[in-house]
Order: sequence, then C-alpha cells, then structure tokens
Amino acid sequence: MKIGTPIPNVIFKTRLRDETIGGENPYRWCDQTSKDIFAGKRALIIGLPGAFTPTCSNRQLPAFDELADTFKEQGIDEIYCVSVNDAFVMKQWADHIGLKNIKMIPDGSGDFTRRLGMLVRKDNLGFGLRSWRYAAVVQDGIVEGWFEEAGICDNAPGDPYEASTPDAVLQWLREASAKKAA
Repeated sequence: MKIGTPIPNVIFKTRLRDETIGGENPYRWCDQTSKDIFAGKRALIIGLPGAFTPTCSNRQLPAFDELADTFKEQGIDEIYCVSVNDAFVMKQWADHIGLKNIKMIPDGSGDFTRRLGMLVRKDNLGFGLRSWRYAAVVQDGIVEGWFEEAGICDNAPGDPYEASTPDAVLQWLREASAKKAA
C-alpha cells in the first residue's frame, strides 16, 4: 500500500453481542464495512497470518495489547487485528490470549487482505491462503504509515517479524509526531 491511499472498502462478516437474543450464545451476524470501522478515527491495523500461531499469539498480539496506552498517547484511537479467519475463530483467539485492547476483524474470505496486496499462499504449512504479516496506521481510512515484513511471497520459508513490531510502529509514530511539531 502506498501512503495516502484509502484502504479497501469491503464487507466484514462480524458477530456482535446482542442481549435480546438470550441463551448461551447471544450474538448476531452484522455486516460492517471498512468505512464503518475506520471512519473518523486514527487506527492501527495489525495484519496477521493465523489464529493460534506461535509468533502471532505468543509475541505480536500480546505485545500490542500491553502497549495500547502508549499507542493512545501517540494518537491511536483503536487497535485492530485482521486475519484470514472467521468471526468464531477470531473471538476464540482473542479470548484465549486474553486481549483487552485489540478489536478483532474477521477477514474470512481474505477479501480485505487480497485487496491490500497481502494475501499469500501458505500451502507449505497447510494453511492455504493467509495474510502476510504487516501493520498500518490509518487516519479516517487513509494509509498514513505502512509496515510490511520483507520477502512477501507465496509459501515463504520463514516468518519474518521485524518491520511490524510494536517498537517499529511506535518509533515511526514518535518520529512522525516530532516532524509535525517541528
């Protein structure tokens, strides 16, 4: 993605808690568009290859979750995780990790990820189509900062995690803030 480009406007199939439903699973289906989610806010998007995978679950999501207040201090209103998984998997993944500050966005068909240019094959791991690891800062749906891991390709032999770390994003946010202040 190029800086200054709008993120793709797609429909996400989400589940929202609705107490009027009752029972053990009080959730209803809700279509939300990218515009619905990202309008009027500065958001951080974390694009991850898969739920319950080691780097995503043990390092990346917990680190971003722990630093949420620091990101807010740098002007981030919300942090979102997008992965090519369905709404049920995304909820269970967040619950399993104990996330408190990150909202999960299911990209079950990979539509958003594909239109970002981040959809890759991971057949070598038995995953099928998944997201390449990235992060993005978006202001009102417009890409302001882009952090893509090197070596994007189908069936990558490794799983790089340097460009999209919380530290890398925070450094960029601090530098961008200093430039604006100067």
